[in-house]
This record gives sequence, structure tokens and C-alpha cells, in this order.
Amino acid sequence: MSIIEINKLNKFYDEATHALKDVDLTIKEGEFLILLGLSGSGKSTLLRCLNRLIEPTSGGITFLGKDVVTASPTDLKSIRSDIAMIFQQFNLVKNLTVLTNVLTGSLSKHTFFSRWTKEEKETALKNLKRVGLQDYAYRKVRNLSGGQQQRVAIARALMQKPKLILADEPVASLDPATADSVMNYLGTLNREDGITVVCSLHFLSLARKYGTRVVALKDGKIKFSGTPNEIDDAKFKEIYGEDAEEVEIR
Repeated sequence: MSIIEINKLNKFYDEATHALKDVDLTIKEGEFLILLGLSGSGKSTLLRCLNRLIEPTSGGITFLGKDVVTASPTDLKSIRSDIAMIFQQFNLVKNLTVLTNVLTGSLSKHTFFSRWTKEEKETALKNLKRVGLQDYAYRKVRNLSGGQQQRVAIARALMQKPKLILADEPVASLDPATADSVMNYLGTLNREDGITVVCSLHFLSLARKYGTRVVALKDGKIKFSGTPNEIDDAKFKEIYGEDAEEVEIR
């Protein structure tokens, strides 16, 4: 069963910048789909159109049968409650504790005046345990490393009990060992919880290790869709250019 259907999606930022060009894509429930491509290829734009953080110019997007593009503010809030987002720069509140940052993942279920429940705090602590940070719950986020902060962001995403996680270059600012560790946590959520993951990356080696399918973009168009192992040297150079050399992340 498909979780996302994309039909003839276009995005213009201005007359000279056509970021997405008639993109057609079906994403199935339970996939770990990797978006590959050079900077400026359209990866982040496509990812952010899926929950309308960026407004598409034309075309259609449905999420579990719900029209994302034409959704009213109320309907869009409901759609977004099932879609968690993980960002390259973490988007955490650095002066708050790890636990409070994780709890903000359940904000969509709160009114302005309501407080966190005992059950929510217990769930937040369980989610921190899943990413190996249960002992850091009451530390300020600013005192954590980059990899630890990204794991806090994953725990925050889990508070939504999402059906879909969108990860926009989640390891781009991390060293190779830490990047692999963060990807491993996302892979575990995909396998054990059945959460669909769509993740934009630069490194083919990480796509091969964690992705069930790769979609490669170039100049706003899909140049490849298939399994990671189908990307041979010729396909790699078609995506990244003739002078590109593959960098292994282990």
C-alpha cells in the first residue's frame, strides 16, 4: 500500500529557478527511501513539499489518500501530526533540557495552557532510552555533541507516533562514525516499528547500507529509481557527474 503519491509535481522559486520538474513518485508503506543527488538537485525541496513546509507550484501530493496540496489549515495540521521531520541542524531549543525538547514532539496534542502529563513524560523517557540517551534527560541540549543532539531530535520525532519520518540531510553536519550511528537508529525505527522513512543524503555508501530504495534527482528531475545495489559506476557518474568519486562512509 502506498503512503505517498506524487503526481506531476513542480516547484518554481522564481522564473529562473525550476527546482522540481514534473516529479512522479509513489512511496510505499514501510520503505526506507533515500533521496540522492548533488546540492541543488531538488532533494530538500521535494522532501519539504511532502508536508508543505514548501508550497508546491503545481501538481498533486496525497498522504494516505489525503490531498496535501489543497488541505485546509485544520486538515494540514492533522496530516502533519502523522509526519515527523528531522532537520540537518537539529532544530532544538538549546537552553532547554533534553527531556523538554523531546516532549515538544507532542505539542500538536496540547492547548496553549495544558501541561505535559505523567504518561507523556514516561513516553519521552522511553524514547530517549531507545536512542541511548536516558541518562541525559535533564541536561541542557547545548551541552550535547552534534550526534547526541540529532538523537534527541529522533526521540522528539517518536513522540508524534508518526507514520512517516522525513529526514532532511540528517547526518550532513556529523563525522562519518556519528553519521552511521544516527542512520542506524533511523534504520531500527524503520525495521522494528514499521515507520516509513524518506531521507535525503549525499553518500551512496549510507544509502546502500540503510535504504530499501533510492531515488536520485538531478536538475529537479528523477534520474534513477531502484535498489541501492543497482547504482553502478555508470549510474553514479550520471547522477553526480563524470568527475565524481564515491566516498565510503563506514
